[in-house]
Amino acid sequence: MDRFFPILEWLGNYKKGYFFSDLIAGLTVGIILIPQGMAYAMIAGLPPVYGLYASLLPVLMYVFLGTSRQVAVGPVAMDSLLVAASLGTLAITGIENYIAMVIVLTFLVGAIQITLGLFKMGFLVNYLSRPVISGFTSAAALIIIFTQLKHLLGVKIPGSSAFHELIMNAFVKIAETNLYDLLIGVLGILIIILLKKVNKKIPSILVVVILGIASVYYLNLEQFGVKLVGFVPSGLPSFQMPGINMQLVSELWPMALAIAMVGYLEAISIGKAMEEKAGEETIEPNQELMALGSSNIVGSFFQAYPITASFSRSAINGDAGAKTNLAAFFSIIMVVATLLFLTPIFYYLPNAVLASIIMVSVFKLIDIGYAKQLWIHRKDEFFVLLITFLATLSIGIKEGILIGVLISLLLMVYRTSNPHFAVLGQIKGTDYFKNINRFEEDVVLQEDLLIVRFDAQLYFANASYFKKELFKHINAKGIALKGVILNAEAINYIDSTAANMLKKVILELQEKGVRFYIAGAIGPTRDIIFSSGIIHLVQRENLFVKTKAAVAYFNNPEITEGLGVKIAHQNKTYSN
Repeated sequence: MDRFFPILEWLGNYKKGYFFSDLIAGLTVGIILIPQGMAYAMIAGLPPVYGLYASLLPVLMYVFLGTSRQVAVGPVAMDSLLVAASLGTLAITGIENYIAMVIVLTFLVGAIQITLGLFKMGFLVNYLSRPVISGFTSAAALIIIFTQLKHLLGVKIPGSSAFHELIMNAFVKIAETNLYDLLIGVLGILIIILLKKVNKKIPSILVVVILGIASVYYLNLEQFGVKLVGFVPSGLPSFQMPGINMQLVSELWPMALAIAMVGYLEAISIGKAMEEKAGEETIEPNQELMALGSSNIVGSFFQAYPITASFSRSAINGDAGAKTNLAAFFSIIMVVATLLFLTPIFYYLPNAVLASIIMVSVFKLIDIGYAKQLWIHRKDEFFVLLITFLATLSIGIKEGILIGVLISLLLMVYRTSNPHFAVLGQIKGTDYFKNINRFEEDVVLQEDLLIVRFDAQLYFANASYFKKELFKHINAKGIALKGVILNAEAINYIDSTAANMLKKVILELQEKGVRFYIAGAIGPTRDIIFSSGIIHLVQRENLFVKTKAAVAYFNNPEITEGLGVKIAHQNKTYSN
């Protein structure tokens, strides 16, 4: 039961001293969660109250099922933008229909995450490399910031997931700017930034919210056209079945898959960062999928939209001293109290204040420092980041991350199809065999022997490259060559295409009177050498544990390796 309900593990070992830390952390996060949740709901195109709905049952489910002790889940900017971008491509009329579609999308996100968790597919997130994520999140942050210009300027600006269209739409509407909205928004941004610089523990977001509500109420700013959140329905969300049908599922599942994967990646990356800081490893990737999936499915029955881990709130949660997931329970209590008693106050909250909160919160997602590092040290990965960034800005959110993943996979295929191929020589006075290009003056070479190392798995994509490189060096040796030793230490797999290629190479060398040896093959590779029939051409006596043994045997075939021979020949099929 501990595996399915991680709460049982930490609750059984809960210490009294944890309670106060969890209480303070939970209340601190709750103070941030309420205005942030309302702001992020606006990014998703939903009424602000839906951000509070997403901060209740989904968060409670994570308390029971989540494996991280410090992660704070709930509405986040990235998922909110993905929801808006996903549904923005569909012809939806009326806010009620839009909300219904969001709820169905939330259910599908949860169902996909649970399915991936059940089939232990958490490893799929590894295909979202860091350059792709950095490029995507930086572009998404810019798009989020510019989608908030309509609230900052107090004008109606058509939305778009393409950055250039957002800029053009905003430029056209600049003349209609409400200066009161602009002043409120700019002051909100400045206050949040300044308070964070003074002391990070000051709840700057709460301060801005209180100042915004008070200024509207006491100065009667509504009469000057300041746009307000307006009526926020009180009470807890009611139970409603999502209106699921096959047509909706066929339309929404690709978008749901993107949100599910990005949300999972956020949760895992944030959770790992929090673990490293806390010095305690508790995250189990597939259980995290189950936890997030359950949170989203249950949330869809109570009018929530997709949730995941929050960068900012998780950091605040950890800094405030959270010890367990119980901290999230106290955050939920604050949200419940707000929905039951405080919603009338939020009528006077300016949209420009929420826009300022969003802009400051997402700005830190723009990671220029990482891009600079890649430009200096990893230019190929920098271009993956740049292409993802530009595609996300110019084409769209979903398309950007898809293009980034494809480019990243193409780079991986290119690298594995053109891996490092080294010619080895013996370091003078030692038994070490190293790359002759790195140790030119310190290696001893034999004219009649070629030693090579291939630093990758040998498969269909690099088989021809291996053969081309091998024969390039064989031809360079000329007629003096009598033996070739393949150092196979880095080869962890040989597929059928590569095995056939290798057999042809060995036969071709034997016809020229050149003997072929294999040294350092690991267990799985030895199994393939035997099962594929390569062993019938190489012969057992030409299989060695170490390169130095192969060299010694080439120079004097009377030498045997004793136990080393037995190890070199050991395999699943033909073990001695």
